[in-house]
Amino acid sequence: MRGMVRILTQVGIRTLEASQRAQVKRFGVRVHQMKDFGRVPLVLPEGPVYVTVDMDALDPAFAPGVSHHEPGGLSVRDVLSIIQSLRGPVIGADIVELNPRRDLNGVTGMVAAKILKELVGAMVASC
Repeated sequence: MRGMVRILTQVGIRTLEASQRAQVKRFGVRVHQMKDFGRVPLVLPEGPVYVTVDMDALDPAFAPGVSHHEPGGLSVRDVLSIIQSLRGPVIGADIVELNPRRDLNGVTGMVAAKILKELVGAMVASC
């Protein structure tokens, strides 16, 4: 699989420690931190795109069913807008970090289902 990924872009990062900053620099990862979200334009990759949605990137108000709560994350609308603004074909996707044991009233599951629907729509539109 070496050489299969041209660009790794992360959106919604709230905390970057020194070791993580070193990895970002070493591998040329594009990072869009929450402190800059809405103020700095997102630079999203073109060409075939694989999307991973990490549910704990969302604010716990929208996704309480995750293992690590950290306030100040993305809204559901933010995630949907990012998916809708992808410029290249979406060739695959996954949704990770959902913890059903912590999901109040199935809210996070419902949000994940909505995000999945949007991702599938983006993949079908890419065909």
